[in-house]
Formats: sequence, structure tokens, C-alpha cells
Amino acid sequence: QVQLVESGGGSVQPGGSLRLSCAASGSIFSIYAVGWYRQAPGKQRELVARISSGGDVTSYTDSVKGRFTISRDNAKNTVYLQMNSLKPEDTAVYYCNVPTFGANGYFGWGQGTQVTVSS
Repeated sequence: QVQLVESGGGSVQPGGSLRLSCAASGSIFSIYAVGWYRQAPGKQRELVARISSGGDVTSYTDSVKGRFTISRDNAKNTVYLQMNSLKPEDTAVYYCNVPTFGANGYFGWGQGTQVTVSS
């Protein structure tokens, strides 16, 4: 079983940047595609970015395209989410997991990391 630990969240002003990290236990993590998800208060969890196992293919939900960049370092069993030009609507708890279908993840969910964008 892979355990996922998210970190790097915080409070920033609109237009600011944050870099999130997702650390996974076990080298088997490198064989999976990984996604970053977020859940805002009162809303359903959504998949915002996804990266292939090798890191060569990425995809993003429309609302973050051009502002967020997902990357990974398989030697470190870590996936990153660079978030630039942050907006108040990006406020949410961010999670990582292996995508299955919809907003579901293959492994158990970690605690997530809170991102708050406010002036």
C-alpha cells in the first residue's frame, strides 16, 4: 500500500505562487500516473492536473491551464504542482493520488494541504 503525503500549501495573495509536493512511500509509485486534486468547501473533489508515469504527458483542467504545472521526480518518489497567478477560486485543500475514474483515487487519501488565496 502506498501512502501519500502532501505539503507546501499556505496563504497567499491573488497573483501569488505556491509549489506543492506529494511524497509517496515505496518505489512502486513511479509506475503510476499521478493526479493533483482539490476540494473547496461545499464542493466536490476535482482532478486539476495529471502526469504520466514517465512524466512526459500532462493534462490540466481548463481553469488552471497556463497557470499550474505538474512535474515529477521518480528518483525521489515525489510529484509537484507549481501554481502561479493564483486566484481566490483556487482556494481548496489539495490532494494527490493515482487517478482511476472521475475524481476517484486508487490509494487512500492523505490529509491534503490547504491553499488559501485571499487579499
